[in-house]
Amino acid sequence: MLPDVVTEKLDALPASPGVYLFKDRRGGVVYVGKAKSLRSRVRSYFQGGSTDNRYFIPILQRTIGDLDTIVTATEKEAAILENTLIKEHRPRYNVKLRDDKDYISLKLDPKDAWPRLWVVRRPSYQPGETARYFGPYHSATAARRTLHLVNKHFQLRTCTDTEMRSRKRPCLQHQIKRCPAPCVLEVDRAWYDEQVRAVAMFLDGRHDELSEELAARMQAAARAMRFELAAVYRDQIHAVEKVREEQRVVSVDDVDRDVLGIHREADLVELALLHVRRGKLADVATFSVKNAEVPDEEVVAAFLAQHYALSSSESGADASAAALPIPDEIIVPTLPDAASGTAEWLSERAAHKVALLCPQRGPRVDLLRLANENASHAFTEKRRASDDVQERLTQLKERLRLPTVPRRIECCDISHLGGQDTVGAVVAMTDGEPDKKRYRTFHVRGEASASKATDGAPTPGGGEGTLEQDVDGVPVSLAGDDYRAMYEVLARRFRRGLKRQEARELSLSSRAPAAAAGEPGGAPPEDEGDASEGADVDWDLPDLFVVDGGRGQLAVALAAARDLGLHDLPIVALAKEKENVAGDTLVDRVYLPGQKNPIPLKSHSASMFFLARARDEAHRFSNRARERLGKKKRMRSALDDVAGIGPKTKQSLLLHLGSLKAIKAADDAQILAVPGVTARHLKALRRVYPAKTPAP
Repeated sequence: MLPDVVTEKLDALPASPGVYLFKDRRGGVVYVGKAKSLRSRVRSYFQGGSTDNRYFIPILQRTIGDLDTIVTATEKEAAILENTLIKEHRPRYNVKLRDDKDYISLKLDPKDAWPRLWVVRRPSYQPGETARYFGPYHSATAARRTLHLVNKHFQLRTCTDTEMRSRKRPCLQHQIKRCPAPCVLEVDRAWYDEQVRAVAMFLDGRHDELSEELAARMQAAARAMRFELAAVYRDQIHAVEKVREEQRVVSVDDVDRDVLGIHREADLVELALLHVRRGKLADVATFSVKNAEVPDEEVVAAFLAQHYALSSSESGADASAAALPIPDEIIVPTLPDAASGTAEWLSERAAHKVALLCPQRGPRVDLLRLANENASHAFTEKRRASDDVQERLTQLKERLRLPTVPRRIECCDISHLGGQDTVGAVVAMTDGEPDKKRYRTFHVRGEASASKATDGAPTPGGGEGTLEQDVDGVPVSLAGDDYRAMYEVLARRFRRGLKRQEARELSLSSRAPAAAAGEPGGAPPEDEGDASEGADVDWDLPDLFVVDGGRGQLAVALAAARDLGLHDLPIVALAKEKENVAGDTLVDRVYLPGQKNPIPLKSHSASMFFLARARDEAHRFSNRARERLGKKKRMRSALDDVAGIGPKTKQSLLLHLGSLKAIKAADDAQILAVPGVTARHLKALRRVYPAKTPAP
């Protein structure tokens, strides 16, 4: 039975265009939609014998608590308002095709001293700016593929302005004939400007015109017997011709259009978007949608609203640069509700008329068929890749005799520089792909007391001084080396996993929130994660834990787990390929608990693929964290430890007095004479560095 308030509102709905919001019994918005007639559209959800087969319809009828409608003057206003409300409320039943990242563009400023092409995510148009932006590109892969092609065949510098100013000799790019090295060598400015203009023409798609110009330059260089320069122009012509060959001619007219194809199996939907520019197929982008128990017209509507919408982080002039360009025509397999309003909204966004078409006959039907075929092919390939991953994980389970398929694998690596700046890194892989939200770095606390475990961890063996323990017949020494660091890192990682597990069990038993069990919401203060790869996530234990090393590292990992009561966590060690004393090459080997001899894994085996990838990623991530920590320490000043002295005050003191030694030797008057330094700063400084009394 529907609530009385909903029944009353259904009877009073107008036959006007607008937006409707379904709310649950707690007042939360669960679905937002638009309609050209609110009365007919909204009432269709609750009519008996409806043909609407969306999965949430029965749930909606049971859980709906209220209904709100907003009347708009036109269908276009309804389309705009719907998009705004979806971004605001993020309803659980609306389709979401992509995240909120900005699209990538390529930037080229002809007015730079030596222009270069580089990637930007947020173009900013300033008054008088001469830079040109190409794109945006629908994916980072497409943008970087184009950038690589330009850098390979058109000789523009690739270094930043800072790198160029500090360069003392040509870099590798000059050695491989990809940069004329204007940083240190004399370069013909007219020739460099030709390269800049050629790049702009290439990115504009003016391939015919560019090919003619390059051919003329090649012939002129050959007549002047500058054969090396003629060879450069020849290679550029070949690169342009290759791009033209890849752009299949699919239309006889020059209209720019996007063609959307759709393929679905149950609640899995694959979309393919063909970018047709000047009659040629320029690129194909595919999008996957899971749990899409909605009709095709709603998938299309969600795609149009999200794919061509402004980035939520942009506004004004910057916003127009953050969204994808909208062509003259958009061909779709089915028209969404209020299609005319959507077309008006797209036209307003594009600043030109945009036609939204669902062809029934003619050449556009062939384009739509091609898009559907691409969507079907992409769906098949992605399903095959997913099945292949599951098969490989199953093989890994059998090879390592694991209790379950290791869908989530974690790997630990320790990195240090001569015993200093020791950092431990734990990386995660989910279904064979890096899961960077679960990456963690741990700053090892150095020579912690041997009589107690770091971070409160139990000490293996329970003794003091050098920690020794026999695990599976392997004596392990944990005295100030990689073993101690690994034990500390793994103990801290496993403890948080146990806390997470205990919190979940308490929540299930008491029906209380996990937070009541004292579970931390993210990385503890003492554990510093990577800024881009360490977001707040849970600390659930993985299906398989891998340590980089041999029997010794495996014994340490087992000690850290068993000292905390984790006896069921699968742990293995992966040793790198090496040569023995006899000169024989030993392939990568996996050490298992309770087994003396390791399992050799060939480099091309499916089992080796995931383990090696996790190990290499852990090695990369730990080195990165160690370099970051070392840089932070090297750039640190003793003034950072003075309470009450901020970064600006520290900078001013060092700038005007020259060094820490001079600051210590300065009297009160000299310190107060520094701009920005007050009596409060002087008092804070004197607490740490008292004024020197003059010698008698």
